[in-house]
Amino acid sequence: MSVWKRIGEALSALIEGEPLSAVLERLTTPPERTVAFTIAVIALGAKMAKADGHVTRDEVAAFRRIFTIPKEEEPQAARLFNLARTDVAGFDVYAHQIARMFQDRPEVLVDLMDGLLEIAIADGEYHPREGEFIVAVNHIFGLSEQDLRRIKARHLPDVTDPYMVLGVDPEVSPAELRQHWRQLVRDLHPDRMIGRGVPVEAQRMAEKRLAAVNDAYETIRAERRTAELAGAVF
Repeated sequence: MSVWKRIGEALSALIEGEPLSAVLERLTTPPERTVAFTIAVIALGAKMAKADGHVTRDEVAAFRRIFTIPKEEEPQAARLFNLARTDVAGFDVYAHQIARMFQDRPEVLVDLMDGLLEIAIADGEYHPREGEFIVAVNHIFGLSEQDLRRIKARHLPDVTDPYMVLGVDPEVSPAELRQHWRQLVRDLHPDRMIGRGVPVEAQRMAEKRLAAVNDAYETIRAERRTAELAGAVF
């Protein structure tokens, strides 16, 4: 049975009145955990889009960029998205459940935060209420403020810092910088994403992150080359 068929069963249980916590609790082991992850991402994404009071076409488009949804399964995804986006209430249930599922694998939670930030800025504005939502979810996930700053640096132009994007000190040596960058690229490889428990439907969350990592690396290299040339001029 496909992920989306399993999501349809879970959604039917929710509509029939079964508590969300009970539905997700049944989905804590592979392969069901993939279903729970996908449900949580869809629901948090929908509530993220609703955080500023309305859901725009751009935010829905951003959601669709993150997920590859088979055409025949689009009604299932739409039902869940529309059910979740009616209001922001209850987002903490999804967030706590996903935090428990991946408490020993925080890198998966970082992937999810990246997806939420992409949805938040899709309409061209990072609304204060969206910011509050992001901070609340980050806290539930148990990620640090530094983690959140690094995630924001990959998405928000006004806080972009190439060193923060890569997670390195500005004094890092060229050799260490290259080694760290290469490790990040390996970590974001699709095979690694699958190994980290990220379902195929959600792997696009890493695409923008990888692009940001590469851009940051090239920015630092260009800045250092410019500084070296300037220092060589008498």
